[in-house]
Amino acid sequence: MESKGLSRNNRENKAKPKRKEIIEKRKAMDALIKVASAEKDYLSAFPAFRHYQISGLSAFLESGRGDKLYSPVKQFIQNLLKANMEGPYGSEWPAKEKVKRREMVAPEARYVFVRNASNASSVEFLTTSELEKTSANCVEERGPIVGFVHFRFVIEEELPVLYVYELQLEPRVQGKGLGKFLMQLIELIACKNHMGAVVLTVQKANSAAMNFYLCKMRYVTSTISPSRVDPLIGVEKSYEILCKTFSNEAKAILEEPLELVHSV
Repeated sequence: MESKGLSRNNRENKAKPKRKEIIEKRKAMDALIKVASAEKDYLSAFPAFRHYQISGLSAFLESGRGDKLYSPVKQFIQNLLKANMEGPYGSEWPAKEKVKRREMVAPEARYVFVRNASNASSVEFLTTSELEKTSANCVEERGPIVGFVHFRFVIEEELPVLYVYELQLEPRVQGKGLGKFLMQLIELIACKNHMGAVVLTVQKANSAAMNFYLCKMRYVTSTISPSRVDPLIGVEKSYEILCKTFSNEAKAILEEPLELVHSV
């Protein structure tokens, strides 16, 4: 009996990750985040995504970062956020707008901007480093911005993930497949940088966005979303957290029922 007890304890000790293993895993994740965040042009690996063209819309994409935004770009982001999100947030918007303004210019904020290419020339094929050398006075020569994705590389539930903070498009370019195109690019960027998942937050009142992510993009409500953590709390919260995972570990943590995760 004693030998069986020792054997069981040994198995339990073996199953629990050791402190050194936990530290090493965290270091590895931090390194992944650092490398992913250091990329200057996220489109360089995916040249097919630099340009998007459909009947009535010709656009090109470029990378950016929060601490290098020109004032006109900051103003555009603020205006578009207000136009698109004031309704879904309702009475929460004034407080949330202040938070979003801080998030917008954070050093860790990464962007993919969409510019209308109707008035642009060969400048649409410049890399980010070349675009940064362009004078601020010539920004509009590259074509007006009509949308953007704000994303970050973060650690969520002890997993490296790409978190989409915002996907915003002007009404005139919505309904043309551009949102799906951008999310496909985001997923490719996440996989290239060895992220376990793409995670994002959606307001419940934004039914169009909910339908887009759940139905068109095949995202699921994550185990970390309020409604799955505690249904009673979920009713009180105005948002859901959605995800799409790219590894078995991420799937077990972010998608599967909590009771299954805890029983492993």
